Amino acid sequence: MSYKVEKLPTAPAHIGEGPHWDIETQSLYFIDAYRGMIRRYSYDEKREYAAKVGKENVVSFIIPVDGARNKFAVGVGRRVAIVAWDGKSPTAEVERIAFEVETDNKYQLNRFNDAKADPKGRLFAGTMREIDGDLFGYRLGALYSVGEGLTVTKLRSNIGLSNGMTWNEAKEKMYYIDSTDLNVREFRYNFEEGKILDDGCITIDFSEDGKRPNFVPDGMTIDSDGFLYVAGFGASKVFKVNPDNGKVELSIELPCEQITSCAFGGPNLDILYVTSGYMGRDGKDKPAPAGATFQVTGLQAKGLPMAKVKL
Repeated sequence: MSYKVEKLPTAPAHIGEGPHWDIETQSLYFIDAYRGMIRRYSYDEKREYAAKVGKENVVSFIIPVDGARNKFAVGVGRRVAIVAWDGKSPTAEVERIAFEVETDNKYQLNRFNDAKADPKGRLFAGTMREIDGDLFGYRLGALYSVGEGLTVTKLRSNIGLSNGMTWNEAKEKMYYIDSTDLNVREFRYNFEEGKILDDGCITIDFSEDGKRPNFVPDGMTIDSDGFLYVAGFGASKVFKVNPDNGKVELSIELPCEQITSCAFGGPNLDILYVTSGYMGRDGKDKPAPAGATFQVTGLQAKGLPMAKVKL
């Protein structure tokens, strides 16, 4: 397959993450985690806007709030904040804290990581321990869902690094990544009630003969045919995976190592946007174009509309 990778005119991100394509504004929203910034790439203007979120040093995700213009759910520490941003100003205001998890002292080094709204607008968000050297050293994270009345439900515990998630309504499936498990797990999912119905099974295992590869699976999305697209942090790739047989159908090559996540967007939902970071786990910055945001065209695939969150 012939595809084309292009660097977008965006500033390099320490850790760019959590891409969300908003059909209404034809914009790609994402975050610059360790700068405490939310960012927007405008498809029509072919330019980027960025804002500092209050006094926050770290943010983890941004998802537009359904029915509320210029309002976003943003992960800040172990809290989810409702943030007001016009999409252009250099600062964004935290209006209120919607909820907080893991208030016990043993979780003080935890924070939210990836989050998404399921196709019905329910927020799913997971936590991780703020990495202090060993990504695989702790399993203090969890995966949560948020229902009506801000009812927070813990879905899974003993998580190392909660990461990518996506859904397939046609097959009544949810897919989920704990990066430290080095796999994608598939669950039966009730879309009407927003419930995981089983303990799941492994869709694809990225370990090599039982050993860690030189990357971890990170963020993830799905196309309209049900193929998964998994970002390989450290692999310089996004893997297109067939969840029916666990095979990698295509390795999309990117010009930097630390690929963090991906999302389909554009007017026809046929552009795969890919985020990356330049801040290495060893504390040393990676060379350009690390930290860039890319677009991949020519994949002959289309994504699904991403849901706004109902909070």
